[in-house]
Amino acid sequence: MGHFSSMFNGLARSFSIKKVKNNNGNSDAKEAADEMAKEAKKKELILKSCGYVYAEGSNNSASVFSKRGEKGVNQDCAIVWEGFGCQEDMIFCGIFDGHGPWGHYVAKHVRNSMPSSLLCNWQKTLAQATLLDPELDLEGSDKGLERFDIWKHSYLKTCASVDQELEHHRKIDSYNSGTTALTIIRQGEIIYVSNVGDSRAVLATVSDEGSLVAVQLTLDFKPNLPQEKERIIGCKGRVFCLKDEPGVHRVWQPDAETPGLAMSRAFGDYCIKEYGLVSVPEVTQRHISAKDHFIILASDGIWDVISNQEAIEVVSLTAERPKAAKRLVEQAVRAWKKKRRGIAMDDMSVVCLFLHSSSSSSSSLSQHIHHATTFK
Repeated sequence: MGHFSSMFNGLARSFSIKKVKNNNGNSDAKEAADEMAKEAKKKELILKSCGYVYAEGSNNSASVFSKRGEKGVNQDCAIVWEGFGCQEDMIFCGIFDGHGPWGHYVAKHVRNSMPSSLLCNWQKTLAQATLLDPELDLEGSDKGLERFDIWKHSYLKTCASVDQELEHHRKIDSYNSGTTALTIIRQGEIIYVSNVGDSRAVLATVSDEGSLVAVQLTLDFKPNLPQEKERIIGCKGRVFCLKDEPGVHRVWQPDAETPGLAMSRAFGDYCIKEYGLVSVPEVTQRHISAKDHFIILASDGIWDVISNQEAIEVVSLTAERPKAAKRLVEQAVRAWKKKRRGIAMDDMSVVCLFLHSSSSSSSSLSQHIHHATTFK
């Protein structure tokens, strides 16, 4: 099969490339992916609640925290899967922000089905790539491009299939409900980011001047973004703000004051899908350097009141990594009460993915934080 990279080592234990060649390839790949998820859960490598994930010997660790707002049930949820796909150098993280009457069910369904579906599509895409090119060398000079193409293709297939599956789900009514999905995969020294909706990923890195700075890794997919608005209007949808919500652009049906969705991409929400809303992810990659310290994934409730720079400073000033996500949520709650008094607080969820072992990064990080920030 040519020059297989190290990424096949873990897969070989639970998935046979040959199975993809036969007619049962789809079911075999899904079976293998589901089996990996069960095994990871048994080993406590999957976290779906507030907590901390760290596997001994790994550079990765992640802090997770979620807090219900003042609008009813918490419609946010998250996931961290260490050793994703039986790969020691891989971790999967995700934030899902539901909306609408069934939003919490939609968010949990997408969170639960997306990782295994992605793993299944990744396995099949890898196998197909090697069948087309038996001499494919994913460790060669073009490995970055090859790997990115494989992940992007896998994400596009996954999001399409998860959304289609959701539409026909017998127990979840997602006609007027939906969810965002922001996920990150770290594979060795590369991160792959997939974003559907208006949750946000922010990287904390050290600038050339030696200070800790925030780099936004994703776009907030709001309906007023030029390319999003053009697509929606081209599909006969409408984009406008309500009089009592200046600056909050929403998506509406052509002839009805519904649903008024404040994002341009989401899973579910089939009442507006034919009018320009899509579940197509934006997929990007970034090489991790020694200057990159951690990534914050958070739902929009955080970013409504906390800037990117404020967020990374809160996390960097938290002495104990397991408490980092909770500290950021607590800071956002205080900021909301000051800045949005009288407005019902949104649900708030955070995943902090640390990119280096605590011993190697704590000393270098402290050099770039000179003082605590006072938030206004």
